[in-house]
Amino acid sequence: MVVMILERAPASLRGQLSRWMMELKPGVFLGTMSALVRDELWDLCRTRIGDGGCVLVHPAQTEQGFAVRWQGTLTRQPVDYEGLWLIRRPADE
Repeated sequence: MVVMILERAPASLRGQLSRWMMELKPGVFLGTMSALVRDELWDLCRTRIGDGGCVLVHPAQTEQGFAVRWQGTLTRQPVDYEGLWLIRRPADE
């Protein structure tokens, strides 16, 4: 299972992803696909995200059972802490 989360993404990019994945809510996509299709969709997101940001979560042989990739500016930042993925929230202002 693959999860992609887009922030401030163009509508055309969301439309492209909706051909391969289900959009659960605006910017949150879920689907099952081969690694080749997943990587092609990730390349598409990376090149077309513009000023926004995107996160890809996919199965991997890790302690948590998944890997995380991200690109661009995100409101919450994924952080690899000694092999475990955590999410860093911005400090309250």
